[in-house]
Amino acid sequence: MNLEEWRAQIKRGTLEYAILLLARQGPCYGYEMMSRLARRPILAAGESTIYPLLRRLLKDGRLSAFWQETAQGLPPRKYYCITPAGLECLAAMEAQWAELLAALESLEKEEEHEDGQTAE
Repeated sequence: MNLEEWRAQIKRGTLEYAILLLARQGPCYGYEMMSRLARRPILAAGESTIYPLLRRLLKDGRLSAFWQETAQGLPPRKYYCITPAGLECLAAMEAQWAELLAALESLEKEEEHEDGQTAE
């Protein structure tokens, strides 16, 4: 079993959800999102993953963006915000996530209650 491949598939399937969760908390810029995700190693992703995802979410209308000057005189930053369509999508994702977790928990409980037979 290739655990790294399985882990990569999980990450690919959940990054959009994670980005929308971050954006719902308030405006943030791309590097900030990457840094916050990196604190949770299973969600860590680089620029080549995050920025195309942000562009797609903008194009799909799930995020909006604005530029803001920085106080330190650095170049302006592009901040991303969740849109009403993004909130709607996020609500649907949350419902699906809850359903997935409930199904997995159900399988775990089923396994605990087996009488020693191996599940196939």
